[in-house]
Amino acid sequence: MKKINSKSRLIIIYGLFLYAGSIVAINGQDLNTAIGYTRSEAYDKAEEIFQQLIQKEPGNSKYYFFYGENKLQDYFSDTISNSLAVYTREAKAIFEKGISANSSEPLNYIGLARVAFFNGDEKTAEEMRAKAKSFLVPHKNIKKLQPPATEYAFILAKLAESYITVKFTVDTSKALPLIREALRIDYKNPDIYLIAGDIYILVNDGSNAIKNYNLAQDYNPSSPTANMKIGSIYVRAKNLGAAIPYFEQAINLNPNYAPAYRELGSLYSMARRYDQAKQYYEKYLDLTKGNIPAKISYVRSLYYAGEYDEVIKVIEEIFAIDQSKAYLNRLAGYSCFEKKNPDYDKALKYMETLFEKVSPELIIKRDYTYLAKILLKRNQEYPNLIRESERLKSQLEKEKVRYNSASATEKAKLKPSIDTLNSQLTRLNNQIAKSEKEIDRAFAEYNKALTFDPEDVALINEIALNYYNFRRYDNAARMWAKLISLGRNDINDYMQIGRAFYVADNLKAADSIFNVVIKIQPDYLPAHLYIARTYSKMEKDPREGLAKPKFEKLIEMASVDSLKNETEMIEALTYLSYYYRVTGNLQKSREYYTRMIELNPGNNENKTRGLLGLAGIENDLAINEKTIEGKLPYLNRSQEFYKRILAFDPNNEQAKTLLKWTQEYETQVRKGINPNELKGVVRTASGQPIVNASIRIKDTAAETYTNTKGEFKFEIPQASEALIVSAPGFQTKEIPITRPLKPQTIILEQQ
Repeated sequence: MKKINSKSRLIIIYGLFLYAGSIVAINGQDLNTAIGYTRSEAYDKAEEIFQQLIQKEPGNSKYYFFYGENKLQDYFSDTISNSLAVYTREAKAIFEKGISANSSEPLNYIGLARVAFFNGDEKTAEEMRAKAKSFLVPHKNIKKLQPPATEYAFILAKLAESYITVKFTVDTSKALPLIREALRIDYKNPDIYLIAGDIYILVNDGSNAIKNYNLAQDYNPSSPTANMKIGSIYVRAKNLGAAIPYFEQAINLNPNYAPAYRELGSLYSMARRYDQAKQYYEKYLDLTKGNIPAKISYVRSLYYAGEYDEVIKVIEEIFAIDQSKAYLNRLAGYSCFEKKNPDYDKALKYMETLFEKVSPELIIKRDYTYLAKILLKRNQEYPNLIRESERLKSQLEKEKVRYNSASATEKAKLKPSIDTLNSQLTRLNNQIAKSEKEIDRAFAEYNKALTFDPEDVALINEIALNYYNFRRYDNAARMWAKLISLGRNDINDYMQIGRAFYVADNLKAADSIFNVVIKIQPDYLPAHLYIARTYSKMEKDPREGLAKPKFEKLIEMASVDSLKNETEMIEALTYLSYYYRVTGNLQKSREYYTRMIELNPGNNENKTRGLLGLAGIENDLAINEKTIEGKLPYLNRSQEFYKRILAFDPNNEQAKTLLKWTQEYETQVRKGINPNELKGVVRTASGQPIVNASIRIKDTAAETYTNTKGEFKFEIPQASEALIVSAPGFQTKEIPITRPLKPQTIILEQQ
């Protein structure tokens, strides 16, 4: 089954009602008039005439067929606003009345087949086609056909057309044999050539399509239809210059053929020749003066041409005359969203009016997706608000720590800052709460859209990406997992799911997904990397070493080409060197820091990282050494590592600062003075001392414990940034280190 893009829909839509051929001639001028209105897209006027014809001749089943097809074409004229379910239901009712009027007329069965095929009911569609075929007597002699040859061929052509779906795909294996047989029986019917051209367009055979459209023109020289269709082919191919003469020829054949003016207006608008576009649009509106459906058709053309501001303007003009067309809020809302300077507030207002005033059965899938996107765009700053909230919380915590250990005078100075931060945080959290309501609503609307087609891969991926961008990581992972269940089992799909679980801290799920990847491709390095990262996240304390075997495996895998996989190698070496450092195996730690330095001699960043690690080990040893004399060798070695960094990177501020610190520390040590001693006490919220609480310098192995009074005394490196304070049954707390060092009173909250 072949598929067609949206531009090519014009080609099919223009021809849906042009196949009456000899049947029109049989039933007189009134039917011709009705079909003429359909061709001019005046569906409401066509409907009036069809109803009058049926009232006069209720037994004429052919009236019902063309009336039902008028209803279907009305749907195709605006698939954005119209509901397929509603229009096919109404068309079905009309075709069924036609069968009641004359059960031996095959055309209305074909109409029912088309309705069923549009709704995905292929079984019923085939049953209806079989019923229609049962009225076609097998033949050997064309002259003896029943029904007569012209009608017989037309029915075959309509059967061929019934294999075109609502999504503009076609089952060519069934449609082409029927259309070829129709042309063999009646090679002079222009309407059959038009159907043939439509089918060839759907299989991207432009040459054969144009050939059949030209034959249609030859057999009906006064009709503008074939030229319209050929012009639309060139529009589809974005060859606008080639399309213009065909639309102009359609107008030459029928100066009052309004759709050609509209298409020329749309074409010139796409070419950014707005003055000419305006002239054609004005002519179109003049020809359809007082015709609200025509003006609505004009709005749709503007929308497809991307003239969103003009869409909004014209819709407001229509509303000023006719408030009943509430469904136009749809295009107004879409346009406010899509225009160059979007107005998301106004877009939301239009969409909410649409949902309020339009019957639920007329709400289409795209309405839910647009409403979701509008709500998310209105809250696109949400991730930044969350980051700012986290920053303020961190800043407030630091200020509170300073406040708790400050003197009365200093507390008076710090309180205004704390009050300001509290006020900012409250205001920000209120804004976040408001945004979260709209974001939750957006995803509810997305999921309503998904009920229309639960296997819409593009929509599932769009929802998952938005879940991820709006920090709903678990939901993002589960949504991407749907793609796996639908048969998309590429490694990248699994990795996408695993990473979402990882960011969401759903670590068991992440580990499970990454291991699926390993089973599929055992040497897939990114999966090994994320497994190691996942186990590292699982660790409450770096000394647990849960990730140790995973990073060792990563090094094994990455060592196949250590330079190509340098990033992965460095991450693994960083973890392992630190793990052995905090667990006291300094020899192993040195080995990994040294491998970091030697991995790629041309990478100064990694060399710096390794040398800083080696220097840090020496600093830890100096701090933990009890004797003054014992400290000096460690400090000398530490200084040598910093000097090695400055030899290839003289402007490295971190190395400069740390070198200066070790030199000052050495000077103080030689004087017997210790400027880096930090004292403090750890208590509960009620003031009780916490015994054996751990006080560790962040990112080092340096650690001490409180005594029976909750007191501690600790020598810390100059470059230390924070203490990690923990005790069983209490929440771990990170305390920023500020200088000069002052006694600390640390309060731990119970878990």
